[in-house]
Amino acid sequence: MQKSIMTKKLIVLLVVITMLFSITACSKTDGEAETIELSLAHFFPATHPAETVFVQGWIKAIDEATNGVVKITSYPGGTLLQAADTYNGVVEGVADIGLSCFSYTRGRFPVLEAFELPGITYKNSKVASKVAWDGIQQLNPAEVQDTKLMMVIATGPGDLFTKDPIRSLADLKGYEIRATGLSATTIEALGGIPIGMPQSDAYEALSKGIVKGNLSPVEVLKGWKHAEVTDYLTLTPFLYNTLFFVTMNSDKWASIPADLQKIILETTDKFYNETGIGLWDMQNEEGMDYAVNEQGMEVIELSDAEKALWIEKVAPIQDTYTQSVKDLTSGTDVLKLVKELADKYNGIY
Repeated sequence: MQKSIMTKKLIVLLVVITMLFSITACSKTDGEAETIELSLAHFFPATHPAETVFVQGWIKAIDEATNGVVKITSYPGGTLLQAADTYNGVVEGVADIGLSCFSYTRGRFPVLEAFELPGITYKNSKVASKVAWDGIQQLNPAEVQDTKLMMVIATGPGDLFTKDPIRSLADLKGYEIRATGLSATTIEALGGIPIGMPQSDAYEALSKGIVKGNLSPVEVLKGWKHAEVTDYLTLTPFLYNTLFFVTMNSDKWASIPADLQKIILETTDKFYNETGIGLWDMQNEEGMDYAVNEQGMEVIELSDAEKALWIEKVAPIQDTYTQSVKDLTSGTDVLKLVKELADKYNGIY
């Protein structure tokens, strides 16, 4: 009888031990499976708001929303991928996530060039960002199907920063300006000489006289310290808009469980609307204050007659664009869509 009781106790003990082992093993396996490590590559300096506010803010939001399951590590300053290599680097899996400009690989994103055309008015970065994201989702162009596009934000209007005063088209003729993508076409149409390079190379190029100016949002005067190497700021908000993407490797995205994908998308959408779309507005205000009040840059405003001349010079760029993409969009009038969205969001923001 006593032996039978002992045997039963032993069996119960073994069952309990087995169950505890199974629970521990499952917990460990589940924990390992739930932890998702992702790398994020971009070219902005570690001190730039694109890193400190945008990237780190998004990383924190994702970490909190997933209870620490999704961990994103940022690699700023081109330490993992250079600006022009970022999109393809994400496609190839060099980085899981990338942040850069579409315009840094000119010709790679022909449909998306519509959102950077000169002659379209964007009141601020919020307008430009919403127009781009809304338009891209409607168009769903083939050129961005090889990654999982998470966010697109825009600078909104940009201006000319130069070593010499640019008060007319005559002053710009033959003048070497750092410009990428369609901005390069714009500078060329105005009689200037565009020199393509990422923003990360522009300070040195300006300081050495390789270029004499830059067509960019005002934030670069502080964020990239261009106010130290230029003296004049010519207001040209009708010339410029640049799109930045945040995109993820398709295979990496597909490997994330569906419930986590849903959380990531919802969190990203909230962060985009609360922080992303206004990122450049905040920076532009700070950049203007720094340039004028701390560095003593002179602000030049073109006369109405001069503005009309500049706009007339860049107008054919829109026509050329429309002809070049007519076979890429299944009959959609991309330029018309962009203008309609610009009118819509200019009225909201």
